Amino acid sequence: MEGLRAFSTAGRYVQGPGALKEIGALCAGSSAHALLIVDAFMADRVGPAITSSLHRAGIRSTLRSVADEVTQSTVDRVARDTPEGVDLILGVGGGKTIDLAKGVSRALGVPIVTVPTVASNDSPASRAIAMYDDQHHLVAVPVLEHNPILVIVDTSLIAQAPPRFLSAGIGDALSKHFEVDACRAAGGLTMQGTRGLRIASIVARGCYDTLREHGRDALLASTAGRVDESLEETVEAIILLSGMSFENGGLSLAHAMTRGLMAVQGAAGFLHGEHVAYGTLVQLAVTGHGDAEVMDLMRFLRTVSLPSSLAALGVQIEDREAVSVIAGHTVRAPHITNLPAPLSAEGLVNAMRRVESLSTHLGDEPPRPY
Repeated sequence: MEGLRAFSTAGRYVQGPGALKEIGALCAGSSAHALLIVDAFMADRVGPAITSSLHRAGIRSTLRSVADEVTQSTVDRVARDTPEGVDLILGVGGGKTIDLAKGVSRALGVPIVTVPTVASNDSPASRAIAMYDDQHHLVAVPVLEHNPILVIVDTSLIAQAPPRFLSAGIGDALSKHFEVDACRAAGGLTMQGTRGLRIASIVARGCYDTLREHGRDALLASTAGRVDESLEETVEAIILLSGMSFENGGLSLAHAMTRGLMAVQGAAGFLHGEHVAYGTLVQLAVTGHGDAEVMDLMRFLRTVSLPSSLAALGVQIEDREAVSVIAGHTVRAPHITNLPAPLSAEGLVNAMRRVESLSTHLGDEPPRPY
């Protein structure tokens, strides 16, 4: 596959306030019996509306409320307990619930519809499944044979979620502009095992520009529980544009760093997009961007309540043991080769020190509202 280029994306994407009410009409003709895998936190809130909408469309449904880690054993158990005749999976909730639903879809060989209730990452539109062990260590990223056939994003739900999730989604999405370009420069491969497409670079740039223009206002709208155009633009960038970018263009150091940050106490408790935001700064430092460029992104991260230093993730740069663990896990992670030049652990540590110095030069980070 290395000599080929391939494009992959969700079959259909529907976004807007009240979109959840249309789920039956949107799924009509695609299923006779759907299994709803719903985040336990949201089951009472959205489950009845979804099942009612499916019923009106003539679709039988079975609802399963979940709060499990996304492990292979959990996926196998849910798949094993699925009623006969289920021909569609609906994953409703945050990233963990959607990944679990994807795993069940893959195990059963039936299509999936995703319904994210937060905009914390780009998983809902992609084929990737983040699989963990019981200690929440990422162990594998298997992929679906096909992308979700439908993604339904009700922005009225997104606006009512804790703003920290939207902030993390911005962090996860803005990295793609730099990661896709680095992967293309390195001649790296996407998750499909193919060369990156130019469209991924174009979409990733548009994603980045959208977030820089609308991200701060979107976070303000989310904090107020309000849907406005800035929120709509930002949610589309986080879920759809970001997903198209990494699937068709590849990932690089910013995502490789999540492996290292998850391995140390303190940083491990932060969200994926918060890790990626910091990792993007380190990637800029590694790939020869000037101090002014790194600090410009730092300033933006601070306006959208994202960390701009290792200290903001609970780790001090003077902690040699922790920094060594981060660097060691990062340089062994997937995507680390998707850089224009090879990177050693020593080179990574030097870049981390540079980021810390620049962040200190900007002054204290503002307190986060969560």
